[in-house]
Amino acid sequence: MAAVFRTDTGKIRTLNEDYGGFFWNGNRLLAVVADGMGGHQAGEIASEMAVSFLEEEWQKVTNDLTPSEAEQWLNNTITEANTKLFNFSKSNPEYSGMGTTIVAVICTDSNVTFAHIGDSRIYLLNESGFSLLTEDHSLVNELVKNGQITKEEAEHHPRKHILLRALGTEENVTIDIRSLDWEENDYLLLCSDGLTNKVDERELEQTIRSSESLEKQADELIAMANAAGGEDNITLILLKHVAFGKKGESS
Repeated sequence: MAAVFRTDTGKIRTLNEDYGGFFWNGNRLLAVVADGMGGHQAGEIASEMAVSFLEEEWQKVTNDLTPSEAEQWLNNTITEANTKLFNFSKSNPEYSGMGTTIVAVICTDSNVTFAHIGDSRIYLLNESGFSLLTEDHSLVNELVKNGQITKEEAEHHPRKHILLRALGTEENVTIDIRSLDWEENDYLLLCSDGLTNKVDERELEQTIRSSESLEKQADELIAMANAAGGEDNITLILLKHVAFGKKGESS
C-alpha cells in the first residue's frame, strides 16, 4: 500500500480544525480524517483527540484482523473515543458542544474496513469506476433522500453544514461500518468537506486517474479546493493498493 496525507488551512480561516493521518502496524494500515467543530478552538481539540486516540489504540493491535474483527475494533474504539470527547466537553464548559466528523479505514492486502460519522467522505476508485462509499449524516442529505430538494440544490443550501450525527456531541452515537474487497491499483480517498464542497466528483476522479504520483495528485486536489475559494480547511488521505509487502508513505 502507498499512502499520502495532506492538510491545509485554506485561504480564509486562520485555524485548522481538521486532523488526520495514516498509521502502519506491520502490513496493516489505519487511515483517519476528522473535521472538528465548536468555538474557542474546541473543534481543533476534538479532531486531534479523536485521531490520536485511534492511533494509540491501533498500536496495541498485535494480530491480523479479519474484516469482522476490524469492524468490531472500529466500532469499539470509535465508541470509546466518543465517550472520551463527550466527557471532556462536559468537564470543560468552555468546550461544551465540541465534536468532530470522522472517517477511518483499516487496510489489509485484500480488504478495507471503514467507519464514518458526519460529512467527511470516503471514495473508492477501481475497475468498476469512482464511487462514494459513505453517506453524509447531514440535514441536506436527508432532504435529498426524502425528495424535498434535489442533489444540485443541496450543493448551495444555506443549511448545508448542519450535521445530524457527529463524534463527541452526544452520549451515544451510531457508526456506519462495513467492509469490502480491494485489489492492486485500487485507490481510496478520505477527505473533509473542505475538499468535496469545492471539487466535484468528476474532478476528483480525473485527478486520481492521472499518471501523476500520489503526492502530486494530493497537492493538486488541495490546490483545486483553494483555487475554488478555500473557505474551509482541506484535509485528505490518498491510498493506493500496490503489491503485497510494498508500502510507501509521505507526510
